[in-house]
Amino acid sequence: MSDAIAVALIGLAGSAVGAFGGVMASARLTQYRLRMLEEKVEKHNSLVERTFRLEGRMDEAEHDIRDLKGVKK
Repeated sequence: MSDAIAVALIGLAGSAVGAFGGVMASARLTQYRLRMLEEKVEKHNSLVERTFRLEGRMDEAEHDIRDLKGVKK
């Protein structure tokens, strides 16, 4: 095997390892960012659900207050 072929094969192997490492690092970063985004969305959805329940309770409380006062709306 000539020296040129050996150098080319070593260069090919190095390029392949570098490309694979870059793809793996990028995939890990993407997975991490997706996980963080999912957590933020879950927190937001939880807040929206709690707000919806509170608004319902507030409507009931206002209705009860109107009934107690004898006021019709």
